[in-house]
Amino acid sequence: MRSITHWRWHLDEVFVKINGETRYLWRAVDHEGEVLEAFVSKRRDRKAALKFLRKLLKRHGSPEALVTDKLRSYGAAMRDLGNGDRQVTGQHLNNRAENSHLPFRRRERAMTRFRRMRSLQKFAAVHSSVHNHFNQERHLYSRDNFKLNRAAALAEWQQLFAA
Repeated sequence: MRSITHWRWHLDEVFVKINGETRYLWRAVDHEGEVLEAFVSKRRDRKAALKFLRKLLKRHGSPEALVTDKLRSYGAAMRDLGNGDRQVTGQHLNNRAENSHLPFRRRERAMTRFRRMRSLQKFAAVHSSVHNHFNQERHLYSRDNFKLNRAAALAEWQQLFAA
């Protein structure tokens, strides 16, 4: 498991249509833009938020701050977990999570939607791992270093699936 800093996480949910029915894809993104977790549910209530948060905290530990939108389900779930004081809400604070939905939406459109909830859950899990592996944050490196990092990531990816 990769070491993830426990600084600030951004939580958000996306409406996704599966066979004409609305489902909710809950996502957690860290302060660097890496997708930590994705979870699909039928509802957008306290119970679903609690299940998502438990899964997230069990796998990645606990952050210093959880940035959310003003959905009341988050507050209720965090009070149940005892993390109510760590929740941060405000206008434009959750843009990191909102912008992480864009590549997902692009890939979803190319696949022409989903037909089953299980296929959406698998796609979200694979998409986040591939995105995290190849997300090199190009603006931080020179062109030569970026190319070296991308080549190393591609070699590692090919080594994983060369069997």
